[in-house]
Amino acid sequence: MIFQKWASAHFFLEGKMLNRRSDKLELLRIAEAVALEKSIDKELIINSMETGIAKAAKSKFGQENEIEVQINRDNGDIGIFRKLTIVEKPENTNTEISLQQAQKLSIENKEKNVGDIILQPLPTFDFGRIAAQTAKQVISTSVREAERERQYNDFIDKKDTILSGIVKRLEFGNVIVDLGGTEAIIQKNEMIPRENIKAGDRIKAYCYDVRREPRGQQIFLSRAHPKFMEKLFIQEVPEIYDGLIEIISSSRDPGSRAKICVKAIDNSLDPVGACVGMRGSRVQAVVNELQGEKIDIVNWSEDPAVVVSNALSPAEIQRVNVDVDNKKLDVILTEENLSKAIGRRGQNVRLATKLMNFEINIMTDQEDSERRQSEFKEKTENFVKNLELDETLGQLLVAEGFSSIDDIKDSSVDALIKIEGIEEDTAKELIDRAKESHQKDQEEISKKIKDLGLESNLIEHDGLTPGMLVTLGEQKILTLNDFADLASDELTGGYDIIKGERIKIKGYLEEFALSKSEADNLIMSARKKVYKD
Repeated sequence: MIFQKWASAHFFLEGKMLNRRSDKLELLRIAEAVALEKSIDKELIINSMETGIAKAAKSKFGQENEIEVQINRDNGDIGIFRKLTIVEKPENTNTEISLQQAQKLSIENKEKNVGDIILQPLPTFDFGRIAAQTAKQVISTSVREAERERQYNDFIDKKDTILSGIVKRLEFGNVIVDLGGTEAIIQKNEMIPRENIKAGDRIKAYCYDVRREPRGQQIFLSRAHPKFMEKLFIQEVPEIYDGLIEIISSSRDPGSRAKICVKAIDNSLDPVGACVGMRGSRVQAVVNELQGEKIDIVNWSEDPAVVVSNALSPAEIQRVNVDVDNKKLDVILTEENLSKAIGRRGQNVRLATKLMNFEINIMTDQEDSERRQSEFKEKTENFVKNLELDETLGQLLVAEGFSSIDDIKDSSVDALIKIEGIEEDTAKELIDRAKESHQKDQEEISKKIKDLGLESNLIEHDGLTPGMLVTLGEQKILTLNDFADLASDELTGGYDIIKGERIKIKGYLEEFALSKSEADNLIMSARKKVYKD
């Protein structure tokens, strides 16, 4: 212990000051030994000694004094001084002195002026028991703080790496790991489910956070984090370590299944084969560390359709409709492959969604056909009803890519007459009717918004169109606070797994083709306004 070494130096032995030269040199040797043992700066140890002696000296000479202690770094001599400020008329003799008195104290003070600080030497003294304890406490506190700071600086550099240690104990499901000189924690939710960990086991984990706490740094480890798997692959696959293969993304269901997407920087390499290794040796080493977790290695591609086909393996995909702007993928496959693509309790598609950061909608060929027919019919009926067209002309417009009345309103005569069967007069009439219908809709929507009782703060929120406002009002979302409480999935819709079955959940604004990122931005900007107010 540090203060056993202090006692051997006779620093506070029987409450006396150091007097012998050998004792003074021993003091410096002890400071050096403690600094080496604790891996902290020797200067900091000596500074803490000076602070401790100064605090003890205050109890001897009076708390109102400003005391400074100087320990000679070469021979260990201890000098105790009172700090005094030179003033014209001293009012407090404990902290102030006149220029004349200062110059009498020392020849060196002849050069001093009003406002300067001088050090008045004080006699050495025998420490009392209380003063000695006070000095010890100051030194001990300083050393502990320096040691904590050193440990924090050591481990902040190890954040985002794999650390190895010995399991020290288990507390309420959390695992305390001895990293050698300091402890780390793996919280219960950061463990691999059903993993059997015992005290004394050597364990690896990913360091995802290091925090500065009053009682020392807190190191948080995880075995369930996707980055843990990535770091294990970096250790096992030299091509990843050397930068020849890049890990694009990963997703995990800890203890069950995981996916990792890799890309070859060197086109001559097979990234999947390199990660698998000879006879699966590399991937098997990672699987063993993850307690048998099944790992799918996915080859990256510029084409999201190719990536999703690889990610949903072993399901065979017929085709993929890609919406890059809204980050949506419609995956069409046969009925037999549907359950394979979805996976047990939706695990396969859920992991693929996290891996790609795309919304993935899985449907059979029949469902896709029915959806397309339904959309075609709805668009046709919209044109027939609102533009007073016959069904054949309505179908022709939809077939040529016109999805809404706004598309026709914003179109040109030249664009419309390119469609076979539409002449110039008809094109002009179509555009005029579309403009009239749009104007009528806007007036009806404005009236409806007013009748629904939407508050102005929601109506004026950037990004919400009149049509969106009507839809929100019909769902009793009338204020900006109501809107801020929503989740993005409630706006865009999606799929959920209920009792093992994949169920379509309709979003409030799904018909407006709102992307998840757009929905997130709308909700977050609403929350900022609400919390600010």
